[in-house]
Amino acid sequence: MQLIWGYGHAPTGIYLFELLIPVFFSLTRLVYLTPLFWAMIGGRMDTMSYLLDHGANPHKVDDRGFNPLHRAARRGDPEMVELLLAKGVSVDPVSASGTPLHIAAYNGHDEAMKILLKHNADCNKIVPGAETLLLAAIAGSSVKCVKLLVEAGADVNDGLITPLVAAATNTACLKYLLEAGANPNVPDNFGRMPIEIAALDGSREDVEILFPVTYCIPTVHDWSIDGIIHHAKSASMKQGDHSNVRRMAELKSLAVNSLKRNDYFSAATLYSVAMKHDRHDATLLSNRSLCFLRMGDGHKALQDALACSEMRPGWPKGWYRLGAALMLLKV
Repeated sequence: MQLIWGYGHAPTGIYLFELLIPVFFSLTRLVYLTPLFWAMIGGRMDTMSYLLDHGANPHKVDDRGFNPLHRAARRGDPEMVELLLAKGVSVDPVSASGTPLHIAAYNGHDEAMKILLKHNADCNKIVPGAETLLLAAIAGSSVKCVKLLVEAGADVNDGLITPLVAAATNTACLKYLLEAGANPNVPDNFGRMPIEIAALDGSREDVEILFPVTYCIPTVHDWSIDGIIHHAKSASMKQGDHSNVRRMAELKSLAVNSLKRNDYFSAATLYSVAMKHDRHDATLLSNRSLCFLRMGDGHKALQDALACSEMRPGWPKGWYRLGAALMLLKV
């Protein structure tokens, strides 16, 4: 039955639906993906409308804790989002990946975000790990999504990790956030300013953008573009530094705690921050791949699993993550 709805064979589905209507919806309680979910996966608006008009539950969650609005936000389909909201679905339900607005922002779906914001989605909503919507939009590398959130009133200086720290290696987002009033003198969990993160990443253009608005850092003896880049890559900034080792341990601990709470979005964000400072730790890639798996993002899970397996080809867990990602994608 689910395949009929998903592939859009509406007449056949309607016939069977009306034949089995007394037991149809009670039976779907036994499975995680209802006909409504399958219709959405198949992109069938006509089937969605029919099912909703005949009693399909738009609030039912799947095995990952997503309701249909989370799925519509992931697809980035504004018509689906509009239809579900018209049926009375809450605009801000929280899942392991945050709210529908988090999911749309993370995947760069600005049109879906417009609909959600029009229906008063909370642009400053914080998921359990204290990660903000702006971080989701920056992680999705979407300036359009960042602009929508700022225009809706999102705080450009809020969060355990500030938006500017997260955008320190994303030139377009960095420029816009500075124009919107983001503070370039707030450090990350490691005590590093955005300009140091940009320098460590090798982004000279971003260092040049941040240089005029960043206060002089006392530990940087040569306060110039080249001096900052040299300082960021010096021995004191590398993994062997004791304070850096301690902070990396703290960051990993925060990520593990987020995983224990099933807060996969926050954990993925924390692992991403850790990877900015240690690019050679395959465990970070493996753990972030797990986060993406739990969030249902097979493509990003596969990307991290491939990088992990390439970095440590003899490590079984990397190949296990790769297999799990391929299974999610049904490759």
